[in-house]
Order: sequence, then C-alpha cells, then structure tokens
Amino acid sequence: MKSNDYVPELARIIDIKEEVEGSRSIKTFRTNFVNPNGFSHRCGQCAMLSVFGKGEAMISISSTPLIKDYLQFSILKTGRVTTALHEMNPGDIIGIRGPYGNGFPIDDWKGKNLIFIGGGIGLAPIWSVLQTALGKKEEFGNLTLYYGSRTSADLVFKEELEKLKSEMTVHLSIDVEEPDWKGYVGFVPANVTEKSPSPENAISITCGPPIMIKFVIKALQDVGFDDRQIYTTVENKMKCGIGKCGRCNIGHHYVCKDGPVYSWAELKDLPQEY
Repeated sequence: MKSNDYVPELARIIDIKEEVEGSRSIKTFRTNFVNPNGFSHRCGQCAMLSVFGKGEAMISISSTPLIKDYLQFSILKTGRVTTALHEMNPGDIIGIRGPYGNGFPIDDWKGKNLIFIGGGIGLAPIWSVLQTALGKKEEFGNLTLYYGSRTSADLVFKEELEKLKSEMTVHLSIDVEEPDWKGYVGFVPANVTEKSPSPENAISITCGPPIMIKFVIKALQDVGFDDRQIYTTVENKMKCGIGKCGRCNIGHHYVCKDGPVYSWAELKDLPQEY
C-alpha cells in the first residue's frame, strides 16, 4: 500500500489518436504504467492524470477492464492541464493516480437489455461499460447505442462506431443537417423519443452535457423507464480524489468517492449541485 495517496504512478503514453479537430479538440490517449504493478479499475471509474509542472485533472477511464494492456483516456482540450496533455507525444511520461469512484454496477445487469445514450465527449465515460458488455455479450440481452454530437466532425470513436454497427444496434445523430449525413438529424433526446426504446427488462446508461442528460431522462421516463432503471455520471470538479478537499460535494456526497455513477433514483433526491 502506498504511504501517500497523492503520489501518482508513472505512466508512459503509448498511443495518441486525434478524434476531433478544432478549438475544442479531443484526443484519445493509451498509457502503460512504468511499474507494471499499477492498478485495475471498474467500469465508470476515473483517474487523476498529472502533467508535471502543469497540474493534474480527473479524467474518466474509457477502456474496458477486460483489456489489461493499457489504460485509455479520451480528453477534451479545455484548460491548462488538458492543453498540456494535447501537446504531448507517444513516449512522454505522465502521472496517474486512482482509480476513483464507485463505477457502474454492471454485474447487477446480467440478463438485461442495455441502452447506452451519449452526447459529444460524454460517450467516453460510458465507453468502458459498453465495451465490457460487448465483450461479455452472452451475459446480457440486446445492446443499443444512441449517440450524437453537434456535427459529424464532432463525433468521437468514428472508426469504432462503424464496427459497432455489425455487433449491436447503433443510432447516430447530429444537431444540424449535412449533405451526406444518412443518420438522424436532431438532438439526442429527440432521437430517443422517436425510437422509443422499451423499458422492459432494460437499463439505460447516459452521459453528456447536463442539459442533454436532463432531457434524456425525461424522454426515458415518458416511455416508461423507472428512475431505478436510469444511470448517469456526475462531472463535478474533483480535485483530490479521496473525499478530503470538498470541491466535488453534492450535499453530504463526495462525487470522487460516492459517485460519479448514480441511478436517477439516487441523484434526483440530492441537492441540485451538479
């Protein structure tokens, strides 16, 4: 056991993939621990990434625990630390500490139909549980993904999404019509409403911009989903990761310890601080 929870493990970036270009660019990083005795994680957990001399930021782990060769993080460039990460190259060393959070209770969902609903970079936090369910497909019912972004250029995991279409039902959408787009045009919640997924023996997992999540939950409730069938993640700013600094609290809950995964039945009764 480490004597200091704030000291990160050293990790090497082994691959960087550019997902989205522009001012709000997104890159996917794959990393290996320098010391092979790193950590394992559960679907939905996060890790604190350090760029030495710049700071650290909490990022969702987007790789499935079924893969032992690397940890994957898909990162939107938004501030000092994420900008520094975007400027790094394969072979560079970063710090990683964690994992933090409760994770998705995927073992409780065996035999159920799983409906994944993501928007923009919000696909990254649920990608881990989606890939895990896909890797154990025989343990679950039907798998369905609803995913959208502002434009087709803003979609993450484009190549992987094309491959997914042969393995599960995939409904893609963009907000504004484009000449060659053959998918749904409109916001993700409207796509959910139109397709009207069945709540029978189903669990829904959603993540994206807060306003999207709000309307996705309403769309799911309208087609009969119970609050206990809807799961989401909370992205409150997490600073320490161990429930000491109080930056991420929602009432008496600390998102880094008690979250970031909540059923809507749990989350709706907490103070509206997320």
